[in-house]
Amino acid sequence: MPRPKCCRKISSIPGVTYFKPRGIPVCELEETVLAIDELEALRLTDFDGMYQEQAAEIMGVSRQTLGRIIVSAHRTIADALISGKALKIEGGNIIIGKQTGKKCRHCGMNHEPQQKSKDRRCCNKISKKIINKE
Repeated sequence: MPRPKCCRKISSIPGVTYFKPRGIPVCELEETVLAIDELEALRLTDFDGMYQEQAAEIMGVSRQTLGRIIVSAHRTIADALISGKALKIEGGNIIIGKQTGKKCRHCGMNHEPQQKSKDRRCCNKISKKIINKE
């Protein structure tokens, strides 16, 4: 018996959950389903431009799992576009809610501040820049 999937954290349910090719009645279309967690993974990585490691942390999964989610989402969307299918967004093992932590004033990411070096800056990017300048 396979291990159960862990819940993936998403920021909110999308406002639009159905897309279809123009000019074809819905009753004549095949549907393909994109899970809500797949859409969230695409939003974080492709739309917001986050690295997979950052997006995985926000969603509460490993980087490898996020990679598999993204591959599945890309395949589903490609199937809908190439085959002329309707795309329905629903389902998935998800937890809906706000992201935890405070927004970093340096990088804009939501995470718990960490005390780093003497300057007490929380962002790893800033800490690396400071280290490189010294």
